[in-house]
Amino acid sequence: MRYIYNGLGSLFVVLAFLGLFLPLLPTTPFLLLAAACYGRGSERFYRWLMEHPWFGETIRRYQSGHGIPRKARNKTLAILWGTLLISAWFVRDRSWLHLILLSVGVGVTWYLMRLPLDEDMSSK
Repeated sequence: MRYIYNGLGSLFVVLAFLGLFLPLLPTTPFLLLAAACYGRGSERFYRWLMEHPWFGETIRRYQSGHGIPRKARNKTLAILWGTLLISAWFVRDRSWLHLILLSVGVGVTWYLMRLPLDEDMSSK
């Protein structure tokens, strides 16, 4: 079972990494899944993920119930809507894809706006 958990954890880390660049892949849920899998499969991989310079803080803050920094939320929203607009431009002749992109944008924006803000981290 450890090999399965470690394999799934690695798959989720790859998907989370891709989610940094692709607006339809959510990064944080994949990181949380990876942490859960590594937590059952390998203490070394779990520790690596939790201490990772790009991903570790996101997981730790989410697990502890803290909010997200205002700057991080705003940057995420800007990247999200920028990539959605670029994507919409490339598929300008398919209005049904525009509706899907708009739905994703509204859904992710709604989710992010509902998260509490950590004002201590907002200035960093």
